[in-house]
Amino acid sequence: MRLRLHMGCALLAAGFAASGCTTLNATDAGPGSLRLSEIAGRGDPQRRSSMQLVLQGLEADADLRSAQALSDYGNALRVDPSNPYAYLALARHHVSEGAPERALAHLDRSESLLRVQQELTPRVEAHLLGLRGAALAEAGRGREAEPLLARARELDPWTWGDGRLAALELR
Repeated sequence: MRLRLHMGCALLAAGFAASGCTTLNATDAGPGSLRLSEIAGRGDPQRRSSMQLVLQGLEADADLRSAQALSDYGNALRVDPSNPYAYLALARHHVSEGAPERALAHLDRSESLLRVQQELTPRVEAHLLGLRGAALAEAGRGREAEPLLARARELDPWTWGDGRLAALELR
């Protein structure tokens, strides 16, 4: 009886996880999840200032203040045009706003800068892949999107279990 109870609980938990259901909210992050607030204090003063603007933009995005978010991301890039995380946040914004082509262009720029700056880690890669998959899905290119989203879920199931990246999940 006890074995059956444990097996039932295990199957229930597995089904719950497989369905993408979680009890987490958008501010929770898993152990492998990249949060920009964790890295905002790195780099020179220019990068740190730029990152603070990116964080402000993500807060504005979370509050559905799209114009303010775009302004903050633009200011972040004026302060530090080589900030790959500003482009990543812009890509996330454009995916959520239904502008996949803009998102893809920002993802290309972010990925290029991350490679050059040798900051392309699995934690960052999960967001690049997931956002690219989400943008492709939004553009009606689901066949290309699904393997990217599956890999993002594999790298960071906490964030990408639902197939999207909320502003507070990136913040």
